Amino acid sequence: MAQHGPAPTRICPDCDGFPAVAIDTGTLLDDGTRATLLITCRSCQGTGYTRTTAPAPVVQREHA
Repeated sequence: MAQHGPAPTRICPDCDGFPAVAIDTGTLLDDGTRATLLITCRSCQGTGYTRTTAPAPVVQREHA
């Protein structure tokens, strides 16, 4: 019997699947930890994947 697998997902080309990074601001907080900013990829909104879309149709023109 055939097994159904999950649909293949496409990794985001802008972040290569690493959608969030923590950037150290250099500021020390009162408890001794460093202040960081969490930045997410704008293309995939922090998911690491993009939706697969159908390719655009190819239009062939005849040469006159």
